[in-house]
Amino acid sequence: MIMANNNLKLTSVKVDKDLFDDFKIEAIRKKFNLQKLVNRAMDLYLKDEEFAKQIHNHSDLATKSNSL
Repeated sequence: MIMANNNLKLTSVKVDKDLFDDFKIEAIRKKFNLQKLVNRAMDLYLKDEEFAKQIHNHSDLATKSNSL
């Protein structure tokens, strides 16, 4: 589903720097972007109860600081 520009909401969120840096590298490799990830994740969150539960229960973020 492609959204028209007038149907987009500009937001600002703060994300973990290390996670975002790692995401940018993978996103370039896989030709993906943050907007696609957020839109798809929100859609799944609203439609898939198991996905929503998984998101709510996920607390072990794979940051570089966690691996030190």
